Amino acid sequence: MKSFATCLLSLSLSLTCTVGNVNAADAALDRVAIVTGTPGLVAFWDFVKREPEGAHRFTAHVPKGASTDYPLDAANYIRDYWGAGREATYADFPLLGRGPFGDAVRIVKETDADFRPFLFVPRSRLHDTPLDIKGAGKAVTVVVWAIRESGNHALAGIWHEGTDLQQNETASIAKVERGQRQYALFAGLNKLGSACGHVSENGASSFLNKYALHKCNSVGQSPEVPADAPAATLDASWQCFATTFDDATDELIGWLNGKSGQRWLENPKQDKLISSAYQAYMQGHYAKLPGKQEGEDESFPKDQYYNPPEEKPVSVLVAREEGNERVELREYRYTKVEVTVRDGKEVSRELVGLSLNPWWYPHGIYVPKDAQSGGPFTIGRVIHSSRSVGFTGWIGGVAVFDRALSEEELAKLSAIRSGPPVVVE
Repeated sequence: MKSFATCLLSLSLSLTCTVGNVNAADAALDRVAIVTGTPGLVAFWDFVKREPEGAHRFTAHVPKGASTDYPLDAANYIRDYWGAGREATYADFPLLGRGPFGDAVRIVKETDADFRPFLFVPRSRLHDTPLDIKGAGKAVTVVVWAIRESGNHALAGIWHEGTDLQQNETASIAKVERGQRQYALFAGLNKLGSACGHVSENGASSFLNKYALHKCNSVGQSPEVPADAPAATLDASWQCFATTFDDATDELIGWLNGKSGQRWLENPKQDKLISSAYQAYMQGHYAKLPGKQEGEDESFPKDQYYNPPEEKPVSVLVAREEGNERVELREYRYTKVEVTVRDGKEVSRELVGLSLNPWWYPHGIYVPKDAQSGGPFTIGRVIHSSRSVGFTGWIGGVAVFDRALSEEELAKLSAIRSGPPVVVE
């Protein structure tokens, strides 16, 4: 028989646990309210909210009166496009039981080459809804709270890269589709672990390269943290990835934990991918000059020229000067250019630096002609020809807004990652 003191202690512990759980639940609700209270919200998946009946799929917080809350399906895109591998289910996305908003899903480092699962909203359920951000004059922000175990690929967005590239991985493909890219957030791509925003004006490639290259990279880069690390380590490791595209300024910016920073790529001519943007810049420059220039390719498509505004330089340095000739290094908002001036007149120029953050993007967002030619909204992975494992780790929240959030708003959302851990039982 328990003593009176033991009973009191048990009651006290029970009340403490109950209060603790209530406080944790209240904290989660408060954090959700910060996100849902931010103007422009289209959808916010916290991996706690689910369908009340049926399959109990994850659903998004959406504005009042919205026609859908975007329930997430599970699929293995290798099975869908190559006809190989098993079906994916929710069991393939382990739950952490904690996170910025109360829970998180794991994107596993898959070892089976025929298994690449993701969570997604099919195009048929998002076409022409507020999540389908597209066209001229549109802006977008994507925010993802994540812990990166490995990889640099997709976190979330409408970014079907296509399965039409001619490479070894597509030799046995059963379903070939052109790229259907609109907007997405990646965990780095060319700058591992950075917040990498991606947008596309045509759904396909850029600058005659086989890949889409309109992308930005935050200065900050997230660390790699084992997905099975101790709870205290995981609680301290949440990162807030974000990207904004502001149509009013034509700027695409990556933000990690509320900070963007300017990132330069020096000597883009020698970069494996961005050399295509270098060529697009130079061809656009040549086209403005009278007559055919040395190195000019008159067949280069005019809609793929890349010439950011250069009205007023941020700085001008004289690299060398001799007689009537001077070589200047001019830094602009988005470019660094080496200009040769002779007798006061520019006689040549060379692109020697390109801003990766912010990235200048003067287009609208790709508009699919119909639901059949548009991509799904995916979380954790995107459909693509190379079939790589991509990002692995934990995702604790995904939010999409139909405007470019301000630095102050992103700082407020970013602060959620560093608060006390929320555990909902």
